[in-house]
Amino acid sequence: MTKEQKMKKLVLIVIALVTMNITAQEQKGELQKSEKQERHEKFKDFTPEQIAELQTKKMTLRLDLTEAQQRDIEKIHLANAKERQAKQRELKLKREKNNDQKLLKDERFNLMNQRLDKHISNKKEIKRILSREQFEKFERGMNHKQRKGQAQRQKNSGHKKQGRKRF
Repeated sequence: MTKEQKMKKLVLIVIALVTMNITAQEQKGELQKSEKQERHEKFKDFTPEQIAELQTKKMTLRLDLTEAQQRDIEKIHLANAKERQAKQRELKLKREKNNDQKLLKDERFNLMNQRLDKHISNKKEIKRILSREQFEKFERGMNHKQRKGQAQRQKNSGHKKQGRKRF
């Protein structure tokens, strides 16, 4: 076998491996999208009250909430669920009106800013309701979810994981 034939075989093997890798990544991305849609579908038909009840029960199991804490937390979850459904309807109508065009930069900024403001106020309210130990456990769980979400977004966008930013 000549050197030229060996090189041709090597090039063919590399091309085959790259093709297989690209195909596998595409399939993984499609699977992740379908999983996200399934999670969305799971809660789509629930009322805000049902969603709030489920969220509160999950939190009760995780943090061992008292009855009074459960009632207060459920009020927060209910308000959030109602607000989230209203926002989703509003955005859906806006998308239909604009023929599925993406939101403008300012609109996206305002939505993100509103979401963060709501998140801050919820955190303050939850901190008021929970004991110090419960809140620390809650924070650890939230930080874990955020890191997991960031890692997932980085995977989906194709960027390599970068160092953690500290503020």
